[in-house]
Amino acid sequence: MGLILGSSSPIRRTMLDQAGVDYEVVKPDCDEDAVKRTHDGGAASLAPTLAKAKALSVAADADDWVIGSDSVVAVDGRLFDKPTDRANAAEHLRVFSGKVMELTSAVALVRDGNVDWCHHETARLHVRVLSDDFIDAYLAAEWPEVSYCVGVFRMEGPGVTLFDKMDGNYFTILGMPLLPLLGALRDRKVIAS
Repeated sequence: MGLILGSSSPIRRTMLDQAGVDYEVVKPDCDEDAVKRTHDGGAASLAPTLAKAKALSVAADADDWVIGSDSVVAVDGRLFDKPTDRANAAEHLRVFSGKVMELTSAVALVRDGNVDWCHHETARLHVRVLSDDFIDAYLAAEWPEVSYCVGVFRMEGPGVTLFDKMDGNYFTILGMPLLPLLGALRDRKVIAS
């Protein structure tokens, strides 16, 4: 029995590494845009749908466990994708300025082609008012690292300076509800309890 992380996210790998979890990485073969086009619901249901789809898209042996995870950002009810380029990232930051960003992160476990478990949490991040000068300087320092980040920030880096206040679990904000995942892995005897 093996454990596979179906994600190309460096922060998700770091979280599992720091928790001492033994796993391998396989990039998911999931068309996220197709999932989003067919999804009927908001951010709170889209994140788990994407997490499940990613885990299900990974080719694995029948007794392997596959972790799929995704995060979705909404501001004023509008869903945001990862920025397409630096100008698009600046546009996102201008929209986020002075507003509450709702970040929903989900994680799913799949075995033998079936979703066995899924969990999601939403954090509310209060973005401070961002000046154009700040946005330019921030992206000069953080681009292209934040190009893979749906909220245009890395909490483990200067992204923390975007916010006045955060309500929610730190690991959820990083991009994966780690503590519930570790509990699910212990329950399934994938990691030691």
